[in-house]
Amino acid sequence: MPGLTRVTIYTDGACSGNPGPGGWAAILSSSGHSREISGGEAHTTNNRMELMAVIKGLQLLTRPCEVEVYSDSAYVVNAFNQHWIEGWQKKGWVNSAKTPVANKELWLALIALCETHHVTFIKVKGHADNEFNNRCDELAVLESRRFAKES
Repeated sequence: MPGLTRVTIYTDGACSGNPGPGGWAAILSSSGHSREISGGEAHTTNNRMELMAVIKGLQLLTRPCEVEVYSDSAYVVNAFNQHWIEGWQKKGWVNSAKTPVANKELWLALIALCETHHVTFIKVKGHADNEFNNRCDELAVLESRRFAKES
């Protein structure tokens, strides 16, 4: 969109045990500047960490931006690009298996952030040759290990 600051966010989540200790990470880049962020939880799932990485990255933006989110999570990318979210909303947050959609509160937080920003989700191959995805994976795994030691 014209006039909006362009931001690139790479994200990844990791979990040891699934559920178990987990970590998330994001790398934000704009106008030649970049910032790495990461965190985690003592008892979580991989999908929650994938969502948290995107949420935390978008939460850092202080004004509406044009954002490209790169993720190796089909769960996150397909929910937007294949319109799963619209289906879940129409069905009262029930999935195709007729069970409640997992992580609804995180999806709602992410949807609200996507209403503030113009967000495009792009799927990348995990554990391949993308330096930013690999760095996010490294940070997320470190966070997962940190939370494993603390529990």
